[in-house]
Amino acid sequence: MAPAGSDSLRLLRLEHAVARLLAEAEDVQAVRVPLLEAVGSTLGWDHAAIWAPQSDGNLACMASWVPAERPDLDAFEVRTRELRLGAGKGLPGRVWASCEPAWITDVARDPNFPRAEAAAGAGLHAALCFPVVGQDGAIAVVEVMSRSMQDPDPDLLATLESLGRQVGRFIEHRATEQAVRENEARLRATLEAALDAVITMDHEGKVVAFNPAAERTFGYSVESARGREMAELIVPPSLRERHRRGLARYLQTGEARILGRRIEITGMRADGTEFPVELTITRIDAPGPPVFTGHLRDITDRLEMIEELRASRARLVTAADDARRRLERDLHDGAQQRLVAMALDLRLAREQLSEGEAESGLALLTAVEAELGAATTELRELARGLHPAVLARYGLAAALKGLIGRAPFPVELRVDPAARFPEPVEAAAYFMAAEALTNSARYAAAGSAVIEIREEAQNLVVVVRDDGRGGADFSGGSGLIGLRDRVAALGGELQLHSPPGEGTRLEAKLPLRA
Repeated sequence: MAPAGSDSLRLLRLEHAVARLLAEAEDVQAVRVPLLEAVGSTLGWDHAAIWAPQSDGNLACMASWVPAERPDLDAFEVRTRELRLGAGKGLPGRVWASCEPAWITDVARDPNFPRAEAAAGAGLHAALCFPVVGQDGAIAVVEVMSRSMQDPDPDLLATLESLGRQVGRFIEHRATEQAVRENEARLRATLEAALDAVITMDHEGKVVAFNPAAERTFGYSVESARGREMAELIVPPSLRERHRRGLARYLQTGEARILGRRIEITGMRADGTEFPVELTITRIDAPGPPVFTGHLRDITDRLEMIEELRASRARLVTAADDARRRLERDLHDGAQQRLVAMALDLRLAREQLSEGEAESGLALLTAVEAELGAATTELRELARGLHPAVLARYGLAAALKGLIGRAPFPVELRVDPAARFPEPVEAAAYFMAAEALTNSARYAAAGSAVIEIREEAQNLVVVVRDDGRGGADFSGGSGLIGLRDRVAALGGELQLHSPPGEGTRLEAKLPLRA
């Protein structure tokens, strides 16, 4: 291809071709080869390439153009594609470092042209290179080569330098647009995936954005919510005027009473039902009239859990008080009365012995001895109800063996006899088994039961099941509720499965580590 002259008309055609290309292009990647073709074909040169820095700091050829009639440049193309050039290395490296266009009349005579041998084999001689310049310097360089030896053309270099700035502005503009689109896509994805309701309101109090969580929480579709006044949409009637006054006050004075704070208020669903929500309102930092975003979370479950926790604590306190009073009563009515009676008998025996009534005195001492044994047994039973000594000394398996030995029906025990667990966990497991067996015997008319203890995922799992009549539930009495509270106090959970006529299964998971 014969080189065209560097006249004004040719330069105007080049400027027009590049300007039109940039005006019509949407994608930076897609514009590379057409840009190289526009420059190479308009100038009548034989090879064009665009070089850009890589993560290692070196330049690499990102795209190239060769006229259809020059298949003999394939070897030079391969060499260009595989080459990596540092700053100042080769023609692209020199232009990259200086951010100034450069011209070589014959690359074969240039000591700093690593592809000189490949260029000579392809019959290439002249080369020019100009930077693609952005706000912070060169972001790429364009290299064009010709098979003829051509002297530098200042007008052409000036034109290419100007085109390099245009291309640089185009690349940065498209990069900014792409970043904005990606940020918007991420924001949309974040809002759509958010578990909290996110509602955006303009300065007139109207909804401009309504994410899927808001749709689920309040019962409106985004289409029906957008454009409506938020006060009418999700604020209960009793709070609407307060909401409107607050918005008006902020718009007039800039005084913010709730912005940036977490508050608990009442929200309203589409069906008119009211429920507690946690609300945080922020103002979006953007030009124009104020826009506000509210993050709302339905806290019904949380408040119910708090209320249940308070009730559970109250039940634990009540249960402790009842147990203390029961212990006082049992001691007063049982062992204490026995001990008082024994003291009187011992005093009488001493008097009888001192008066020589040995036979009656010894008989009385014998009776006191028997009464002392009965009192000791009664105290042992009371202590077993508080915390069996065998549990602390020998562990859960031994304590459960003693428990099932007193059961009125056969009980199968499945537990590792050598395993030991934290004391609170063993106590909870023991009393759960004791309460379950008591209920099975007293209320379920069970004929047999099974107690199973196993470790599972850092939990001690305790299962007690019987073949009784079933139908048990947590509202049936204080025993099961007390067990649930005891298990919950350790961070565990208690499950009850008791369909009528199919027996009862009580399962607790007790954490073995805090």
